[in-house]
Amino acid sequence: MDIEAILLVWGVRDEILRELPVEGQWLYGEYDFIARVDFSSDSEMEDFERLLRKIINGNTFKLMPVKLSASKTDVNGEEKITILESVKVSAP
Repeated sequence: MDIEAILLVWGVRDEILRELPVEGQWLYGEYDFIARVDFSSDSEMEDFERLLRKIINGNTFKLMPVKLSASKTDVNGEEKITILESVKVSAP
């Protein structure tokens, strides 16, 4: 089972953001960092959350798994695509 998630981090110094084991975008506002991360299982995502708590030294992040599904429907020669099914917030 593949899991795609959005990582949001706030309230940390730039030195800590440089230590994060993922590539993402630095933000300036309510959040300091955003990244898209992929996991092959729930246990891999839980291990990643534990690692983040050690690096960040706190719970100033949200890891939000996104459940996706896609379907194409041919309506009068046009393709219709439905994508986002749900977003589950995993707040530490």
